[in-house]
Amino acid sequence: MLVYLFVASDRLNEKQEKKLKWNLSNLQAALQVYVDENAAGNVTLINDCDSDDCEDWRLGISQPVKKKAQIKAPVTLFNDLAKQYGIDCEVGSIENGEYAPVSYFGSLEGQGDAFLSGEYLGL
Repeated sequence: MLVYLFVASDRLNEKQEKKLKWNLSNLQAALQVYVDENAAGNVTLINDCDSDDCEDWRLGISQPVKKKAQIKAPVTLFNDLAKQYGIDCEVGSIENGEYAPVSYFGSLEGQGDAFLSGEYLGL
């Protein structure tokens, strides 16, 4: 199964959008480090932030997984980013190019749980 974790960029108020835009380069750099460190696991950076409107952005990673344990590291990464940058995160699956969210977590939504995210994904 191919899963993704994104920085949630929809339904943001003006202050949240400004903060996200301000921290964009730091978030991109942190995600690139994670992708580089996990290249053997076929982790891919998703960095579609060309629009001026944050709601259109897709910033995060995709990763093939077979077991719940494999999503622990990316959920931990996104929990850390949520604490540091005050963001929320979206986790879901990718099938036939379609993104299907299953859970949100982060600054406003509360800390993400890898086990529960795995359950929601059907792992």
